[in-house]
Amino acid sequence: MGSPLMKSVSGIRGIVGESFTPELLISAGSAFAKYAGYGTVVVGRDSRPTGEAVSMNLASILLLAGCNVIDLGIVPTPTVQVMVEELKADGGIVLSASHNPVEWNALKLINRHGTFLTPAEINKLFRFMEAPASFKKWNGVGKLTSVNNAGEIHLKKILEVIDLKKIRDRKFHVVIDSVNGAGSIITPEFLRLLNCKVTEINCKPDGLFPRGAEPLPENLKQLSEAVLKHKADIGFAQDPDADRLAIVDEKGKPLGEEYTIALAAEHILSKKTGSVVVNLSTTRAIEDVALKYKVPFFRSKVGEINVVEEMKKRNAVIGGEGNGGVISPEVHLGRDSLAGIAYILEMMSSRKKTISEIMEGMPEYYMKKGKVTLSGKSNVDEILLKIRNEFKDEKISAIDGLRIDFKKNDKFKNGWVHLRSSNTEPIFRIITESDSVEKNEMIYKYFAGLIK
Repeated sequence: MGSPLMKSVSGIRGIVGESFTPELLISAGSAFAKYAGYGTVVVGRDSRPTGEAVSMNLASILLLAGCNVIDLGIVPTPTVQVMVEELKADGGIVLSASHNPVEWNALKLINRHGTFLTPAEINKLFRFMEAPASFKKWNGVGKLTSVNNAGEIHLKKILEVIDLKKIRDRKFHVVIDSVNGAGSIITPEFLRLLNCKVTEINCKPDGLFPRGAEPLPENLKQLSEAVLKHKADIGFAQDPDADRLAIVDEKGKPLGEEYTIALAAEHILSKKTGSVVVNLSTTRAIEDVALKYKVPFFRSKVGEINVVEEMKKRNAVIGGEGNGGVISPEVHLGRDSLAGIAYILEMMSSRKKTISEIMEGMPEYYMKKGKVTLSGKSNVDEILLKIRNEFKDEKISAIDGLRIDFKKNDKFKNGWVHLRSSNTEPIFRIITESDSVEKNEMIYKYFAGLIK
């Protein structure tokens, strides 16, 4: 049996040649053409070896279904989002399985506003996929065009909102690790535009990931070593589609992805006042930053589109997800590693401090993420209800699984747990955070035991 096809609010993903097939592309492509009103669709991709074949196939289906297609080639996911908005297109599709291994590919679906499809929109698309694919007659077929300066347009939007001179004057030495993904060309170019001395590692866009695709601390050994070897000011790491950003300080220490958004918020809030939105799984450090600047703070369900919708509702000045996803509305409402890089370098320039010195002033927390496999007899709702009743005196959010912030429980005080079941697998995701490693381990073990 082949791997299952994963369909969720994040899009459609699977292993190429198993669940991710030409038949799927016919079904999804035809459905998306209908969703986009047979208008103009922007297509971009990451650097996976299957990307070119999948992109050509998908473009053909969209054209035959009656859409005009604008092909951007290999570009970061946020670049596609920016271009949908800039070109006033009717939708966009990114071919990228993000942090999944090289054999995977995916369709990440974008609406005419340049943001990912909302749950209601994606469910509408899935309904369209249930009907047979339909195509136009010879005189209704769309036109294919290419745009080669999409990256330039994206970078211009970032350059318009930062103090370029201040960054350029510092002449930072930066090591960049793009995991041979979509950021491999544009990111070193951007850093040179910022007058940085650039040392590149894993910046060949062949999609053969030389490390784990996620920019987690355990995958950044090579980057840490390069920062130390070259005496660089900072190291940046991206994921394959360049929407996530992790940082290594000048001492070679990975800061952890959670601190990317916390640092970006610290910087933005020092310049302007406004609300902050992150998802339920994101570090409390950003909540502390919002408290420091006396601004409203909100949490959303997990998933970029959920954060974005809440940001629009709250008129937020900064938002994101703790997996290294910085969302800056002044650039675009989507996770963007390039905007994150610009803000971190601007912050270092403005404060005339190293990144490790800036981190000394940040709240310190310890996080653990894991999964627990459920037995066949497990009832998710019963488990969550039991836990909720046990901790009914604590601060609880049930908008997405269950998050408990411990204010009264002496053993767990100043910690929190977020429990979510998976829609596609019989597992529970557990995220815990506390102000000490020992306490955090205790919280994690307690809840993992309850779920088993």
